[in-house]
Amino acid sequence: MSQGSNFVDYVKICCRSGHGGAGSSHLHRDILTSKGGPDGGDGGRGGHVIVKGNAQLWTLLHLKFRKHVIAGDGDSGGSSLRSGKTGRDEILEVPLGTIAKNAETGEVLFEISTDGETKILAKGGRGGQGNWHFKTATQQTPRYSQPGEEGEEDWNILELKLLADVGLVGFPNAGKSTLLSVVSAAKPEIADYAFTTLVPNLGIVAYRNNKSFVMADIPGIIEGASQGKGLGIRFLRHIERNSVLLFMVPADTNRTIKEEYNILLKELNEYNPELMHKPRVLAITKADMLDQELQQEMEKEVPADIPYVFISSVAQKNIVELKDLLWKEINK
Repeated sequence: MSQGSNFVDYVKICCRSGHGGAGSSHLHRDILTSKGGPDGGDGGRGGHVIVKGNAQLWTLLHLKFRKHVIAGDGDSGGSSLRSGKTGRDEILEVPLGTIAKNAETGEVLFEISTDGETKILAKGGRGGQGNWHFKTATQQTPRYSQPGEEGEEDWNILELKLLADVGLVGFPNAGKSTLLSVVSAAKPEIADYAFTTLVPNLGIVAYRNNKSFVMADIPGIIEGASQGKGLGIRFLRHIERNSVLLFMVPADTNRTIKEEYNILLKELNEYNPELMHKPRVLAITKADMLDQELQQEMEKEVPADIPYVFISSVAQKNIVELKDLLWKEINK
């Protein structure tokens, strides 16, 4: 389920809702009535621009090339108290976890988190009232009605945050893509150089008794990512939604395990201190190159407060143990 370059997690669109239709100022006339009272109907409401959650969607790709979304205008009211037709609503279907913001102020308008949930992004203008609303005892035949309200027009941003159970955190080269390709059906591009993963990869990890959980490989954060260096900041936001963070430190790191872990932790803390409250698991990767003695030496360097496991994705070493550990943390 690798998204490749089709993984679109950010779109900016101009949304225009419909104008309301004008009310009618018609006076009733027929063969028997030459001077009847007001019977002008109300104008129809303008169409809304609506955002709707769809659990079958994973990306915002289908909206990438829609720069303008324009809902229909309401029709004017007619005679005999006939109301105008409501304008056509424009419905934008989005994956769960999509956040809508105002593009200028950056204000978060709402978040879509359940299938079928709908929220109005741009509200259609109200239709004007027909002249019969304005009839009084002293004014029997008002010859005026309300115009319809204008619709709204604004640039909005739709942004997707991944909903995953486990987020992989580690420097480029820590073996995150390799692990994902081994434990799930995802096919991330894998190579031994920094920043192979330029888009988040989602993988569904099969667990015992037909259970499963979702793992997201978030592009490697580098020192300084929280300041917006490299690709960091754009991807760090994907980690906000994960329920468990899996820290990955390669056994061949030139720092100690504790040093590397602390740097990753510092990056997360600078980006968003709330992430520090999420449960964490540590995997020391590329452990197939360690003999028993070396592994015991390295275990002394592991931080005290975190469950850990030495793994090798290539040699399938301790992968089942890792899944057990993650499952336990997810369901705590």
